[in-house]
Amino acid sequence: MNAEIELVSDGDGLAFIGDPGAVERFLSEEELESSELALPRLSKVIGGGAAGLQAGSEIAANSGRWVKLTAESAAKVKKYGLTPTKTPGVSHAMIGKPGASQSWIQIVKGPGTMAANPALLAGGAGIMAQLAMQQTMAEITDYLARIDEKLDDVLRAQKDAVVAQMIGVGLQIEEAMTLRSHVGRVNDVTWSKIQATSGTIADTQAYALLQLDALAKKLESKSKIGDLAKAFKEVAPKVREWLAVLARCFQLLDGIAVLELDRVLETAPEDLDGYRVGLREARAERRAAISRSTDRLLRRLGDAANLANSKVLLHPSTSPELVETADGTAQALDDFHGLLGIEASRAVVEPRRWGTAANEVRERALASGAEGVDAAKRFGGDSRDKAKAATGKISNRIAERSERWRSRRNDAEVDD
Repeated sequence: MNAEIELVSDGDGLAFIGDPGAVERFLSEEELESSELALPRLSKVIGGGAAGLQAGSEIAANSGRWVKLTAESAAKVKKYGLTPTKTPGVSHAMIGKPGASQSWIQIVKGPGTMAANPALLAGGAGIMAQLAMQQTMAEITDYLARIDEKLDDVLRAQKDAVVAQMIGVGLQIEEAMTLRSHVGRVNDVTWSKIQATSGTIADTQAYALLQLDALAKKLESKSKIGDLAKAFKEVAPKVREWLAVLARCFQLLDGIAVLELDRVLETAPEDLDGYRVGLREARAERRAAISRSTDRLLRRLGDAANLANSKVLLHPSTSPELVETADGTAQALDDFHGLLGIEASRAVVEPRRWGTAANEVRERALASGAEGVDAAKRFGGDSRDKAKAATGKISNRIAERSERWRSRRNDAEVDD
């Protein structure tokens, strides 16, 4: 039995390709959870001729599994030394467990079936990209189930026509994904239903980001605790609603991308690699656009929390409540960032308690008082020294005058 396994990484996931038993043993020993990698679909990108037939037979005999790339999974396979390939963003390694060795080691018997066929490697990377996006879609479904309200309730509560249009488009995309799972590909009929839907989703995302920007501006314009408390009652729940809309937009655009890759694989497999790279860049741009708005909102929440903390002596109950509300809203943004793979960028602001603030004021007052006493002492000491010096000078002058007066008197008496 061949124990060699090919490892392929595209930056989002790891593919393990080889003998089914060997792949299963490797994943079990490394304690990695995996999903099936549909290798038979790669037959569409395998070229003709002897090389293509050989690659096809090897692929048919092997098993493929996919693992999401996380800090933990990346650390576990780092030791096997994946190296870059000519396919953009894709790395590869061959490993094996020969003889009685108790651990998997890197071997150098050649590039392997995937790396030896650029088209095959590009096709595999395309399928891996689909799996990564489907994983994110499933995580978004779980995320939306955890929020206080069901997604449908949140969306239907919106009166905006652009959000209403997204609801209908979402149903079309879900139907297309269901048909894909049963048919195994995206045929002309399925494609005709969703090929013009991405614009509606993009419009909804842009609108939701504008709403978040408006909420941030609403907090920015408030400088009084009473006004801030009133604004928070409106802003906090609205932030969660628009995050739900944004999560749904991201999910649906990922769904469209999965269907597009299927379509390219079906109709123009030679374009698959370039299309995959383009989708990856577009996805990164979506993250960046979302991050700009959410980071702006996070800054406003931090400013509001700091303002509330500074006013805790005058508002002993309202200020801590505002800080806690701001932190809870910021935590919702952090959860959303983690879901989309956006790095966290906020500092936690702790509520400043009234007693702590009072103690700080008292300590400052005492410090100020001590400085005043020290200054008075210094002033008094300087004054005494100056007074002594002045007294000494005056005494000397008086003594000199007295001596001169006595001398003149004595001289006068001698003349007489």
